[in-house]
Amino acid sequence: MPINLHRCAVTGVSEDPLGARVYPAPSRSSRTPFQRDRERIVWARAFRRLAGKTQVFTSRASDHFRSRLTHTIEVAQIARAAAAELGLNEDLSETLALVHDIGHPPFGHAGERALDQCLRRHGRSFDHNLHALRIVEHFEQRYAAHRGLNLTLGVREGIIKHSRDYKVEEHPELAEYLLDQRPPLEAQLIDLADEIAYLTADLDDGVESGLLEVGHICEHVDILARCYKAVQKQHAGVEDKFLFNEALQLMQNILTDDLIATTRQNTLEIGAESLADIRRYPHRLALFSPQVEAERLQEKRYLYDTLYTCEALENEHDKAEEVVTALFDHWINDPEELPPSHFDEVQNEGLARVVADYIAGMTDSFILLQYAEVKRAVRR
Repeated sequence: MPINLHRCAVTGVSEDPLGARVYPAPSRSSRTPFQRDRERIVWARAFRRLAGKTQVFTSRASDHFRSRLTHTIEVAQIARAAAAELGLNEDLSETLALVHDIGHPPFGHAGERALDQCLRRHGRSFDHNLHALRIVEHFEQRYAAHRGLNLTLGVREGIIKHSRDYKVEEHPELAEYLLDQRPPLEAQLIDLADEIAYLTADLDDGVESGLLEVGHICEHVDILARCYKAVQKQHAGVEDKFLFNEALQLMQNILTDDLIATTRQNTLEIGAESLADIRRYPHRLALFSPQVEAERLQEKRYLYDTLYTCEALENEHDKAEEVVTALFDHWINDPEELPPSHFDEVQNEGLARVVADYIAGMTDSFILLQYAEVKRAVRR
């Protein structure tokens, strides 16, 4: 039986500082603090809007392409399985996976890039992790006594630190999130669970779209080629599309198993016996092995060269940037056109940030409706 890392896990009990909330909340004997956070996130309006936000394909020519929501569910599945195998806190890992993309604007990375460029003209910037924290702390309003979802410190720390490290001197406002320490393993897993999910899904959606071809992928992506050859040998005479599906599942399993094994090995090698040992270590411990990391980078480069920057998607990205930029400039020039609830925030947050907040919360379909209305008004 594999050695698990339960001594290094976040406990999740109410007495644990990571289980603490900013505002008092009644305890529930039937649910842990992180289970309650999971439910608060799933019920949040921002979480529901992920169904209408782009993962890769903006035009959504097929109902089968991933949205931010379906991608999030896939990440949660991988993260919980990895945490369970390692003996970590499954509830915290699942909750962080469910909230990890909640701060993304419409139109995927193209929309985020455009929004960041708009804000930089006003001396600001856009970071989807920081925006996610503002969503759960401020924008979501479900409770009579306070704004925000009143999530535990453990979940709020993971929102900030799951995919990157912030320096306290650059972000003094984040000091409570232990920026001088590594995040728990539960949070470290999320970034790579995210990688596993989209590396698998983007090949799938790429072939579904007709922009990628299985044979070409096998020529240039070693891990998929190896998996395809293995399932071809096992399922002789089966249609190519089923072989490809089997190969994707096998690839996902290989990546997940390697993440689990390498994380366990790295943690045991440093002699970690507690969460404090994980936090004090100067580097992250949730990693792929060198061989699998090289294959991951190869596949990522392939997707970038053949899918993310292909002409069809570049046209979609150009349109996305045009829409985001035009609407940002429109509300900057005419802020009274903002909804009253956003206009009232201008004095506290500054106009540029409020406009970015409004745009970031939109789904793809809603922002296109807003763009069409503005264009019609200009023509009148």
